[in-house]
Amino acid sequence: MQLYYAARSPFARIVRVALIETGLDAIVQKQEVALYSLESTLLPVNPVGRVPTLILDDGTRLTESQLILNYIDTRHSGPKLLPRDGSDNWRTLSELGIAAGLLDGIVAWSRLTRPPENERSPRVIAWETARVNRVADELETAVADGGYSGPINAARITLGCALGWIEPCMKLWKFRESRPALSAWSDAITATPSFQATLPPPL
Repeated sequence: MQLYYAARSPFARIVRVALIETGLDAIVQKQEVALYSLESTLLPVNPVGRVPTLILDDGTRLTESQLILNYIDTRHSGPKLLPRDGSDNWRTLSELGIAAGLLDGIVAWSRLTRPPENERSPRVIAWETARVNRVADELETAVADGGYSGPINAARITLGCALGWIEPCMKLWKFRESRPALSAWSDAITATPSFQATLPPPL
């Protein structure tokens, strides 16, 4: 198998962490690629131009982090990262939806702030700002009440990658302010070996 990834991509990091956590990392070749470049070596493999992209041994192409997690779950014998049989009372899927929503919001907000100020949309930026703060406030309560705990799973990985992208790549948002439980949770998961091995470089 071969994984195409970008070191700063939180979506690719989800898969990279999952491969380490499930013991599959050693059997996957990895190729770092440039994004938003017409010369990128990713484009002949995935014309959408997004990472992660996983090429299986038979040439089958898998894209999108959560879809790749489904495949990873078929290749290891440990606890499922993304249980689909209700064995956890659907907790992982429920938590994953909120964590993925936070990640989508952070990335959208970041993209909106990149153009020159006179080309930005204040209304849309205000919406995304409110969205990520609203979700982060809910996550603060959830983590303080014991959510996103236990064995590693897709929800914990996604939340860890979302929070881990903020300080290197989205410095304008001080997510830790007034969120001590979420801040401590982020520090704890960042200290684990799989997250240390995949730290994104700062912008």
